[in-house]
Amino acid sequence: MQINGGVRFCEPGMRASIRAMHVQSELLGIINENVEGFDKVGFQRREPVVSAMSEYIGIHGISKTVDDEVGRIMVSKNPLDIAIANKGYFQVLTQNGVKLTRDGRFKLDKDGNLITLEDFPVLSDAGVPIQLPVVPDNIDKVVVDTKGKVSVFDKNTHQMADAGFIGVVDANGMAVLDPVVKQGYNEYSNVSIQNEFLRVKPVVRNFEANRQIFLIESGNLQKVISQLGSAT
Repeated sequence: MQINGGVRFCEPGMRASIRAMHVQSELLGIINENVEGFDKVGFQRREPVVSAMSEYIGIHGISKTVDDEVGRIMVSKNPLDIAIANKGYFQVLTQNGVKLTRDGRFKLDKDGNLITLEDFPVLSDAGVPIQLPVVPDNIDKVVVDTKGKVSVFDKNTHQMADAGFIGVVDANGMAVLDPVVKQGYNEYSNVSIQNEFLRVKPVVRNFEANRQIFLIESGNLQKVISQLGSAT
């Protein structure tokens, strides 16, 4: 009995060049996504992860991770704009289940429920929607402390009534003990335009190098086809 084993790989050069250009195009797409998200509230930049096998499997060897560093926190005139100064996410209840977000632009509905701009309920640390015990006539009467405790001034009792704590969790759903919640602030993206532009240069160079290789191989192939045609 004879057993033959081993790994053999023979790849046409033009196909490898095209696949490499596809990889570089995908990387450019990720960088462009970051640039577009620069001024978006709660946007977190995407970091491409290129597998060593991408040389052979193309764009299927590329994945993305999320950079969870805190972005630019800026003052807002809306008391219901909430930012997290530490790593973590708000929890909101959507039609597809619980979603994690750092976009803290909230509002109140007519029943005093704290909701997102898309009308999704904001969840407390107990996992239930946050509803104010009284509906204020002015959102300035809503107070959120650094721990995320939501309170509202009750004009009938002239006291602050608590509505619970805004739930802040990490990417794995574990509670963040010290979120450092800031009321009246928005967190913009953690994207650095300068760094993104610097990342473009090597990607473009690699794309152009593979493009030149493709053109050379294409020209050589045309010559071969032409010579074969003349020989017959």
